Amino acid sequence: MRHVLQNQAKRRVVSALDPRFLPKGMNLNSTPTTSGRLAIEAEMARQVPNALATFDSGAAVASQIAQSLKVSKSLLMFGMGGSHAIGRALEPIYRSLGIDAFAVPMSEQLNTSIPLHNKTLLISSQSGESGEILRFLDSLPSKANVFGITLDASSTVGRSIPCVVGEGGPEVAYAATRSLTLTFAAHVAILAALGVDVAPTLAALKSQCSQDVSEAVQSFKGVSTIAATGRELIGMAEAAALGFSELSRLPAFAQESGQLRHGPMEMLDPHIGVIIFRSQEVGIELLEGLIHATRDAGATVIVFDASGAPPVSGVVTLRFPVSSGLTAVFHILPTMQNLMLSFAATRVADVGTPRRSKKITGEK
Repeated sequence: MRHVLQNQAKRRVVSALDPRFLPKGMNLNSTPTTSGRLAIEAEMARQVPNALATFDSGAAVASQIAQSLKVSKSLLMFGMGGSHAIGRALEPIYRSLGIDAFAVPMSEQLNTSIPLHNKTLLISSQSGESGEILRFLDSLPSKANVFGITLDASSTVGRSIPCVVGEGGPEVAYAATRSLTLTFAAHVAILAALGVDVAPTLAALKSQCSQDVSEAVQSFKGVSTIAATGRELIGMAEAAALGFSELSRLPAFAQESGQLRHGPMEMLDPHIGVIIFRSQEVGIELLEGLIHATRDAGATVIVFDASGAPPVSGVVTLRFPVSSGLTAVFHILPTMQNLMLSFAATRVADVGTPRRSKKITGEK
């Protein structure tokens, strides 16, 4: 029955533009609107109800993953693209629980293998068919303590290992939006099974209110390259950089904020757009210093700020409820998605229609 529902969801995704489910501030009336953009907005329109359903339906497998983690105290999160960025966002959260957590690109694991003994493995693949992941699964002598997160229960990943399955079927649109939200929701289910109070995180997910990004888009009018950065929110920065490069076709990269200080500051000028993510975290004062430094270097700066610290003058600041971890992620995510799409629409006529990439990368 699940497969039937998923196939139905695939067929109706591009027409699922019900404004009742759109984040506030989302504009469906832009002209021209491409089929690629419509498909992305359709995915975003249903991501909140799908994510909440994923949290509920994934409880049983999430409990299995939590039990494995309680024994191993060690977690390797494998993925590619947006799935890897999510793992990076979760590293500090699992580490705060005493779990030795690392996110590793699946391709890197295949080339320079990390020992897997006595570790819990969590493979994230929205399609469940990425070539690198299929190759990795084939190489495993045992699938004990190997789990997955996917949006397609009928995929190879979905059939091969116990998975938290995202509700609503696979993501059809190019560039990860709904799949990010659902994968984060799957991790919320795992954290709940580990005994974490996830009520504030679920409340943030339900609120899903996008801020007006028109000032931020206008500030990036002359930008030709984008650098995204953060400390605890480095995973958000990596997801943003990926989305900006996919949709706007401009160079975009992410670096942890300390790393950005070590050399790359030399590139900054008004044609470089810097996006800084900060939450209520250790090192807020260091991020404030980075905001001043990037602004003073002449870069165009946008700050996604859930820290509660006073805004810095001379930069565009998008402020969110004071929060950290996945709660901050869910507060920020819809506005980040809105900014990526709105900015890309000013640069690309057929935004959301890939020229060189495929939704599922079959290369192994």
